[in-house]
Amino acid sequence: MTPSEGPAQAATPIDWSAKPARSIDILGVRKAIPHRYPFLLVDKVDVLQEDKAAVGTKMVTINEPFFQGHFPSQPVMPGVLLLEALAQTACVLLLSKGGFEDKLAMFMGIEQAKFRAPVLPGSVLKLNVEVLRLGRAGKFRGEAHVEGKLAAEGTMTFALVARAAAEDAR
Repeated sequence: MTPSEGPAQAATPIDWSAKPARSIDILGVRKAIPHRYPFLLVDKVDVLQEDKAAVGTKMVTINEPFFQGHFPSQPVMPGVLLLEALAQTACVLLLSKGGFEDKLAMFMGIEQAKFRAPVLPGSVLKLNVEVLRLGRAGKFRGEAHVEGKLAAEGTMTFALVARAAAEDAR
C-alpha cells in the first residue's frame, strides 16, 4: 500500500435484520426472472442494499413436486434446490431493479457448498444472499436458514447473458 492509497477499507457487515430498502412480491419475482412452476423457488425478496444484499423467502409445503420422490416416506428438500433458491434470490436482487429486461443470469459455478440441516415441509426458508462481485460475470455468497438455523451455504458465480442468446442456445 502506498501512502496515497490510505488504509484498506473493511467490508461493512450486512445487517440481515435491517428494514428492507424495497420488497419484491411474487408478481415482481415473476417479472424479474423467467422461472415458473415447478421450478420457481422463491416467493418474496426483501432488498436490504441495492446490488449488495437481499433476503428471499420460500414457503416450503408438502405440495412441492420434488417431495413425491425425495423421499416419499420422509420428505426432505433436495440440497441442489436450496442452492437454486439462493441463486434465484440473487437474480431477483440484481434483475428486478430495471434495465435488465433483456438479460438472464446463468450459473457458471458453485464452490464451498455445504448442507447443514434438512429442510422439511412446513419450513419457512430464509435465503440470505450477498453480492461479492458484480459485472458481466458476478459472484455471490448465500446461506439458507430455517428458524435461524443454517441449512445450506455456498458461493456461486454467474454470467449475465442476453435473453435471446440463451433462448437460441436451446
